[in-house]
Amino acid sequence: MTTRTAHPKVHQVFVDRWSPRAFDESAIPDEDLEAIFAAAGLAPSAFNYQPWKFLYARRGDANWERFLSLLIPFNQSWAKDAGVLVFIVSDTKHRKEEGADHADFYSHSFDAGAAWAQMALQASLLGYHAHGMTGLEFDKARTELGLPDDIRLEAAVAIGRRDAPERLPEGLRGGEVPSPRKPVSEIAVAGNYR
Repeated sequence: MTTRTAHPKVHQVFVDRWSPRAFDESAIPDEDLEAIFAAAGLAPSAFNYQPWKFLYARRGDANWERFLSLLIPFNQSWAKDAGVLVFIVSDTKHRKEEGADHADFYSHSFDAGAAWAQMALQASLLGYHAHGMTGLEFDKARTELGLPDDIRLEAAVAIGRRDAPERLPEGLRGGEVPSPRKPVSEIAVAGNYR
């Protein structure tokens, strides 16, 4: 397995988090799933608006096959073995009072991304892995999930316990390792964009 390294002051949970595709089909207990969502809900957001919502299905429940069908076929081929599928949506409007005009909420996606990161880290701390994806059938998903026009479908997430790469289709097995990251010198620049 590829070993990631980071600055020595970076907590190990950040280094160890990665997005596998091989899951073992095990169920995620209610208490663990609630903790994962609670950690996501603690993410920072502009004006403390918390524009995110997490729509989910558990393996084998009444929504599972429908949620799975909203992924592109490639993602269905491996996400079918996760314990939970989550669709992250965000409110594009800042809803003040009932009946008032609602202003556009500029940071809705940014804030939902912060929630996703905390979801992934909490899943890791509990011994699970979370794999975010935008390989979705977006139009079909919007309809199936009943999303109003001012709610943005951000991404889907498969959460589960990791399993051996051999359970994956042959073409995916070799890539079942943590991916490398760009060095800080490439992602943090003092001054203007260059």
